Amino acid sequence: MDVLRPPLIRIEGRVYRKNLIQEQAFPHEEEEDFYAGRGDCMDEPGDAFVVEETERGFRCRVEVPSPLYKYIIGKKGETKKRLETETQTSISIPKPGVEGEIVIMGQHRSGVVSARTRIDVLLDSFRKKQPFTHFLSFALNQPTIQEKFLQFKEQVLEKCSKDHGVSSSLFQNPAKLHLTLGTLVLLNEQEIQKACDLLQRCKEDFVELQMIADQLVKQFVASGLMLKEWDRVKLHATVMNTLFRKDPTDERNNTMTGKSSFKERESFNGQNILKLFENFYFGEVQLDSVRLSQRFSSDASGYYATSGQLCFS
Repeated sequence: MDVLRPPLIRIEGRVYRKNLIQEQAFPHEEEEDFYAGRGDCMDEPGDAFVVEETERGFRCRVEVPSPLYKYIIGKKGETKKRLETETQTSISIPKPGVEGEIVIMGQHRSGVVSARTRIDVLLDSFRKKQPFTHFLSFALNQPTIQEKFLQFKEQVLEKCSKDHGVSSSLFQNPAKLHLTLGTLVLLNEQEIQKACDLLQRCKEDFVELQMIADQLVKQFVASGLMLKEWDRVKLHATVMNTLFRKDPTDERNNTMTGKSSFKERESFNGQNILKLFENFYFGEVQLDSVRLSQRFSSDASGYYATSGQLCFS
């Protein structure tokens, strides 16, 4: 059935079928030599990107964050060599760590288009493996909310500390309480600026919070900066998480799992907490902005550093 119904990959509004091939596995991710099958990529019309005609043939440029160069090069340069051989092109890649463009050149337009399409598929596949760097959030760190949260923490520890795994290390940093909308992988300053610009363009006549969340995520998914995880955004604020035991500043939660393994985490029994505190009142807050928050960071207030912000008022 996988042959008859291959997985679909969506890149910048285009849809590709990923042909199933035998892939070679390497011990380290940076040495992987993933290569998309040929088939459908050869038929790509190429009207979704610019192919220039030059004195020597054709040329196409593609902006790629430097951390992804290694996936185009492959182990010992094998992916790049195979791309060049099978599409009859030459591919120029900037030096590691240097932001710039990958340039594809060839005598035939079809070959340049094919190489560009395959590179797009490679980049899309490996971008999904990168840990997220930013996330869209509504801040819930107002003083009244923090105070109620600390009351909640105190009462939980007072009544449930004897339950398996329940300790103060489970609780979120009150200065970083937030509603999560979605996570992003932004690999250089250009992508951060693109996300900030997109955030400003999202300002419309929103009616209610769920609509704001759904529309924002829809725009970011369409841009390629965010992966679609749910049909609708699951608005939530994390107050307790076993991940906080290892790193109290780690904002990951059920929808932001990253690459952490549950085997490394000590579980806890939350039955009594849910029973005793299911109706705990944390207070009210007026949400007047959406922030593009940077992971593993803090600003002067203790909240995550803000790369961009969309204000509603």
